Amino acid sequence: MKLAIIGYGKMGRLIDRLAPEYGFEVKLRLNQENNARFEGLAKDNLDDIPVAVEFSTAQAASENIERLAHHGVNVVTGTTGWFAEAGRVHDTVERCGTGLVWSPNYSVGVGIFMQIVAQAAGLFAAQPEYGSWAWEIHHAAKKDAPSGTLLLLLEEMKKNGYGRPIDISSSRAGLVPGTHEIGFDSADDTITLRHSARNREGFARGALRAARWVVGKKGFFDFRDIVNELP
Repeated sequence: MKLAIIGYGKMGRLIDRLAPEYGFEVKLRLNQENNARFEGLAKDNLDDIPVAVEFSTAQAASENIERLAHHGVNVVTGTTGWFAEAGRVHDTVERCGTGLVWSPNYSVGVGIFMQIVAQAAGLFAAQPEYGSWAWEIHHAAKKDAPSGTLLLLLEEMKKNGYGRPIDISSSRAGLVPGTHEIGFDSADDTITLRHSARNREGFARGALRAARWVVGKKGFFDFRDIVNELP
């Protein structure tokens, strides 16, 4: 099965290396040198490619996704910072009859961790003596803080009934791939939930599994919602 990689930084190169393990042949690799004005997304370049993995920049992501949709290519995107345009992108994907999976974090472990946090938040919502915190640490080069993943964890907590204030903090240091921690504390005890990534490979493998899953599907999908269905 043919695959396009849009954005060829560290994640793109890792996905390229791992793609054959998931039954993919990488046919197209685009970066700022050959896709600066989206010229790489020409129809001829995308023939016989059913799906693309997109890890580019906030400035380019929505245009990349929409152009791929117009050419009938499904997309898995891990780019963040473009969600203000998500409504328009959603409409384009729907109109073109393609499929899109999005997430700021493609770790399968994080997807399951979110389910655990959601259930814990629902349980502690009924226990007013417990306060809560949310903390994350990433490598020094990561620009956004708090991370998109921590924001999704907070969203899950609120959706599941935890309406009390949550103390939020972020750290940036060294080469840490990513650690997320949610805690609940009372006068009597402390419960801590933590996910620590060991490397980037788990994110790349999750994106490739999502790419395999979305082939032939139509719609706008959140990785959190499909993680239990991944082949």
